[in-house]
Amino acid sequence: MQHFGIGTLLLIFAGGAVATWVSGVWLAKVTDVLDDRFGLGETIGGMILLSVTGGLPELAITISAASSGHLDIAAGNLIGGVAVQTLVLVIADRCIRGPLPLSTAAASLVPALEGILVICVVAITAMAGLLPKSAAVGPLSVGSLVIAITWAVGMWILTLCRDRKDLDLPAPAGADPAATKSPLAATDPRSDQGLAAASTTRLVTIFVLASVITLIAGVLLEQSGDRLADLIGMNGVLFGATVLALASALPEISTAITGVQMRSYTLVFGDIFGGNAFQLVLFVLADLLAWQPVLTHEGRANAWIGMIGLVMTTIYVAGILLRPRWRYWGLGADSWAAFIAYGLGLWGLVLISN
Repeated sequence: MQHFGIGTLLLIFAGGAVATWVSGVWLAKVTDVLDDRFGLGETIGGMILLSVTGGLPELAITISAASSGHLDIAAGNLIGGVAVQTLVLVIADRCIRGPLPLSTAAASLVPALEGILVICVVAITAMAGLLPKSAAVGPLSVGSLVIAITWAVGMWILTLCRDRKDLDLPAPAGADPAATKSPLAATDPRSDQGLAAASTTRLVTIFVLASVITLIAGVLLEQSGDRLADLIGMNGVLFGATVLALASALPEISTAITGVQMRSYTLVFGDIFGGNAFQLVLFVLADLLAWQPVLTHEGRANAWIGMIGLVMTTIYVAGILLRPRWRYWGLGADSWAAFIAYGLGLWGLVLISN
């Protein structure tokens, strides 16, 4: 990549982004069918398998960045990805038909619990970045270990709560009953009739191929993006937390839009919040690859962008609990608040990065 010009690097970056989008959609479809076929249940299939498959771009970028010593980009992509992927909920809210905002249309308190898990792991990530390198267990940061343990405990609690009927919310008075769906009644938008009739061998083959393509695309995104950032003089942390994080969020954007079209609003929240919580667990892998605590390279800029993601998640948790009734200029009040918080946060990030 060192000898390529800006034009060639832009083509490589764009090709990696397109491959990430397409393979991400296929991964989601195949995962949904495999979930039904093996009877894994909505909790495991939605919150774990889809989170892992949706996090493959972040996994590839983390592997490439940590292995090549670009620890600031690895940290920026993982932490900055939380804010960017939460911004996907604004896009999903904009695509809803009817007066109800996304947070009200979800008709369940389960997404609020998922959001609380994200808030916990992001807060731990920000605090762990302040610890010295001596606060480590071998190459692993204590913060990375605590993040992984918190995620595992949170997933266990969500498994216990996900099928509880008392967490379902009734449709608002006067609302179209078809405009809301409970977690149990929702149909995953990524299901595909052709894939449903395919053999298990074919499904696993598609899953593996799509995973490999996503991983290769993620490496191309990191390497071409890092070189582009150097050529245009862009701060590595700023690039990783914005452009690179947006490229790796393309699968979530495509599946969120499809989920809204199929009125599977609870699953949209599950994909975004579940993916956000899972990707911070990748700090454990980053530590092992770099053989040193990566969180100590978090810095002020990464801590700032992490707090943006925390604030945006808190706003949506409040929206799920308060259930606003109307949208204004195509967005619910919580989506407007999250969008403004992201914009102001980017302004602050530019100041800090400079």
